[in-house]
Amino acid sequence: MTEAARQLALDLPFAEGFTLSDFLEAPSNRAALEAVLGWPGWPSVALLLDGPEGCGKTHLASIWAQRAQAVALEAADLWEEAEPLARLGSARAALVEHADEVADERQLFHLYNSLAERRGHLLLTARMPLAAWGLRLPDLRSRLATAWTVHVEPPDETLLAALLVKQFADRQLRVEPGVIDYLLSRMERSFASARRLVEGLDRASLRARRPIGLALAREVLASLEEPDDSDVAMID
Repeated sequence: MTEAARQLALDLPFAEGFTLSDFLEAPSNRAALEAVLGWPGWPSVALLLDGPEGCGKTHLASIWAQRAQAVALEAADLWEEAEPLARLGSARAALVEHADEVADERQLFHLYNSLAERRGHLLLTARMPLAAWGLRLPDLRSRLATAWTVHVEPPDETLLAALLVKQFADRQLRVEPGVIDYLLSRMERSFASARRLVEGLDRASLRARRPIGLALAREVLASLEEPDDSDVAMID
């Protein structure tokens, strides 16, 4: 491979799947998956999925948004000038990610009410449980207190191993024996960490022109744990 071709391969984006067929079910996320698939038979207007970063909330939310044809919003979109209700249009479903970071509580309140009036649904994702949001608007607190809340646990070792194997396979990467166990014993327990590792190993393997073995795994783990100016740009 020429240098130009190798650089092109490094720059090509990798499209990660966020469909139901891409989702890896496990005890840590089973209740949340069942809740998402239970739509539209939810017991309340809103479903709140809370859990730590990298536990799979975004993937679950994406599955639901596709099924419900929901308008996807971030907490940062909920302010008056951004016109979140105009973006909702005539839709009867909306997703708000990182809802525990919302600054304009009135906009979330109006969004909830609009969907309730239409007999629609709202999916919220958050790192913190509702009680820790520190909501100041009493009406919003009372509305969200009726939400169906499901906690998503961090992935266990079995699920992380399956995720690493799948992501390596998706990228058609050859991994030497022992690498998966080595990574599992040292990596952060999150989906986000697994994705960063696979991405970093993919780039490092292409640059080094060698398969992914223990030595390369060790180098990439060290780079991610203690990044410097040169390694961050090359590996992350």
